[in-house]
Amino acid sequence: MEAKDRGYDLPIEVQQLGKDIFSHELRYHQKRVLVSKEFRFDAAHHLHGYAGQCSHLHGHTYRVVFGISGLTDDAGIVIDFTEIKTIWKQHLEPLLDHRYLNTSLPKMNTTAENMVVWLYEQMNTHLSSKQYDLQVEFVRLYETPSSFAEARREWMGG
Repeated sequence: MEAKDRGYDLPIEVQQLGKDIFSHELRYHQKRVLVSKEFRFDAAHHLHGYAGQCSHLHGHTYRVVFGISGLTDDAGIVIDFTEIKTIWKQHLEPLLDHRYLNTSLPKMNTTAENMVVWLYEQMNTHLSSKQYDLQVEFVRLYETPSSFAEARREWMGG
């Protein structure tokens, strides 16, 4: 049975740059686009000045989502996802994963609300050192599967 008989076409040859598509065709538009990358980390903390159970040492499997916008480059890419991952692995994850957040982060009450702003600031600092016109649009920090705090660019000022 040929591929067409199944309702789709399989390529006979892989498209080649300079033969089937040319450099000036790679960038489809000149619009700002948002890309997102998600990470997970496990950490322990407790809250000060809080009367509930979270005042005791406990842990979470956190999820953090970074939304980054920019204009596409000549290849049609805003930022390579591996660059976001590199920032995470080198600068953020070592302070978060399998750590006691009350001492591994700057002095703060380690609420999701405080941590998400810190994450926003850190990613923004590391992205601004790149050559691109990139902006952190949002950071969303999930403390549980259904509870999260979010920081957005328009709320951060400056």
